[in-house]
Amino acid sequence: MSTTPSVVITREPTGNVIAEGGDELATTLLKRAGFVIQTTPRSFWYRLPWDMGEAHENRMATHAAGMLTAVGYHVDLDPGLDVTRVTTPTDPAGDRVIGHSVLMLVDRLNGATTYRDAADVVDEVLDPDDGVLVRLGDFFEAAAAQANATDTERGWDLSYVFEDAAATARELGTDLHAASDRMRDLAPPAQRSWQEGVARYNATAPNRRPAPAAAVSAEPAATPPGTPQSPGRAR
Repeated sequence: MSTTPSVVITREPTGNVIAEGGDELATTLLKRAGFVIQTTPRSFWYRLPWDMGEAHENRMATHAAGMLTAVGYHVDLDPGLDVTRVTTPTDPAGDRVIGHSVLMLVDRLNGATTYRDAADVVDEVLDPDDGVLVRLGDFFEAAAAQANATDTERGWDLSYVFEDAAATARELGTDLHAASDRMRDLAPPAQRSWQEGVARYNATAPNRRPAPAAAVSAEPAATPPGTPQSPGRAR
């Protein structure tokens, strides 16, 4: 288990954004993120400068949390400060981070302007190695292992349910393995340039050249035989 100290960044009822916890490195990162030290005779903490505006304070607090998280600190960031958090009417605090990530895929799919863009989003879910479905199968397998570890009848029964769910997720991925390509193939063929159109026409158009004139014979035409005259009467 990690022994890295955690950091808490929150907004006080007075409106001040403060950070507590951490160690020397965390202190350095907080200073770089714009926090200033606040001291009393018995303690000290860090806060953002006053009168910066709530929106700017939220962005700075989120940035500080990102810096700390990137180097391994556990950061308890006040949800009201997190500008990256997606919220819904049923989850106003934005706690269901993974579900909101899938919701963002739904928004991307609805906003796709081409079938190629839509297929790219579908790949996020159906990729056989790192897509949502295959990872969902991994999740259910892990849940089955946790339930099975109780070594009780109830745990075994629950593990079977999770194993069935994992199999269903993987079967669904197999059934839809070609769906991304099929979505991509719905795109109309690329429009040809006029040069390509002319070249294609010339290659396939029927030959319209006039046929060569028939050769004229050098021999004179035969004279048709004369009509025989009836014998005349003598005068």
